[in-house]
Amino acid sequence: MTSGFDFTPDSSVYFVGIKGTGVCALAELMHNTGLKCSGSDIAEEFYTDAILKDLNIPYYEGFDAAHITEKIDIIIYSAAYSADTNPELARAQELKIPMLKYTDALGAWSSRFDSTGVCGVHGKTTTTAICGALMKAVKLPAQVLVGSAVIDFGVRSTIKLGDKYFIAETCEYRKNFLSFRPRRIILTAVESDHQDFFPTYESIRDAFIEYCRLLPEGGQLIYCADDPGASEVASVIKNDNRRIEIVPYGFSASGDFKITSYNVENETAVFSVAGFPGEFKMRIPGRHEALNAAAGLALTASLVNNENSGGKSGGTANCGSLNDEQLQLIKFALENFKSTKRRSEILGEAGGVIFMDDYGHHPSAIKTTLEGIKKFYPSRRLIVSFMSHTYTRTAALLEEFGACFNDADIVFFHKIYASARENYKGGVNGKTLYEKASTARNAKTIAAKSETYYIEEYDDAFQPLREILKTGDIFLTLGAGNNWPLGVRLFEHYKTVGEVKNG
Repeated sequence: MTSGFDFTPDSSVYFVGIKGTGVCALAELMHNTGLKCSGSDIAEEFYTDAILKDLNIPYYEGFDAAHITEKIDIIIYSAAYSADTNPELARAQELKIPMLKYTDALGAWSSRFDSTGVCGVHGKTTTTAICGALMKAVKLPAQVLVGSAVIDFGVRSTIKLGDKYFIAETCEYRKNFLSFRPRRIILTAVESDHQDFFPTYESIRDAFIEYCRLLPEGGQLIYCADDPGASEVASVIKNDNRRIEIVPYGFSASGDFKITSYNVENETAVFSVAGFPGEFKMRIPGRHEALNAAAGLALTASLVNNENSGGKSGGTANCGSLNDEQLQLIKFALENFKSTKRRSEILGEAGGVIFMDDYGHHPSAIKTTLEGIKKFYPSRRLIVSFMSHTYTRTAALLEEFGACFNDADIVFFHKIYASARENYKGGVNGKTLYEKASTARNAKTIAAKSETYYIEEYDDAFQPLREILKTGDIFLTLGAGNNWPLGVRLFEHYKTVGEVKNG
């Protein structure tokens, strides 16, 4: 394996696992730079197939050692594969072709630019997408990589506006973000997660501290002041007494990026930020989205200031750096921001029911997502299908999971979506979570009638939901499992039928 990234403009780069969201996005950025990109993956079709075909990036469906030749200069591979099990990586070892794991390649790519890493247990995907939308609005020479398809990017994970700045979603799992080379970091949230690798809160907190300490002198840490973990990390970095600009944002923040008001008017969020005149609007639910926007505003102000000073300022987050035209473009971009796939994504409305999908899989994210949707649509019933992701997370946070569904009127729980990376031998399963949540929901007066169900296989909930759904409802598939096709199936059904049974 190599830790460097040495190539010329005509280098040939081969991607093993090229259909993966992050790998495909990096391939797109490299392809747009002029590198010769190709790759391979399994035959199953993903949304990235269309992207690769549109870019004319050739790829094989299936892995074969014969695909690997000495004409390849470097191989970038998904962490899902290794030379022990993948014939292409094994052949590359034989030929002594340099290889980089995707996260290491992303880090090497980041060293070529003035880079910003967006990190946090939750919120990082949407925050990175918002940053991209704002970069586009003010025409900054940036390229952006998001860990999900972004509707505003044409249902792609990247946008390329130039070659000066690089903004990327960076992942804490297995400390993968330590490969990244940031000049700036946005930190959204720090709390216990990925218990198979971080057994305690302290262990994951220390990983974020280690990442933030990669910031160089003159670097910048933009953090959510409303999040206790993020605030703790920022405090540690501040006490290091290095020349790092610490920029808070949020409802409890001080300074320019304090959110001073937030209201919902006609299914639109309206909020104010201290350093900016007037109000901002967003058409996606939740106070947490205003937080994500405030983080994007801070980064945008920093980079615009850096541009205005010819790079001499280092990019102080100064709202005064934005002119009136830029401010109006930013407001327009936020009001029209459609978010990413699987983040409060509206599939559509059929039979009077709004069908939504969200990736929220941590109790904090679930709670804020449901709360935001309920406040955004106060007159609608909220019906949820939830599939928890990983046994270790579910077991470690069982009490928190049980208490986070109180804003839903009806919840269907399913089996836990297991991960190949964990070796869980405990007794917690999907039904355990259902029982815990049922107890919590029954103990709290949240509606005239609180309903909670357990149906092992998500697809078996199709018929019961047909009996339950009414005109005016919201149906939400939630979690990092594979229950999202249930919402698609119901949506397609009611598009054909035209009305719900109890409408």
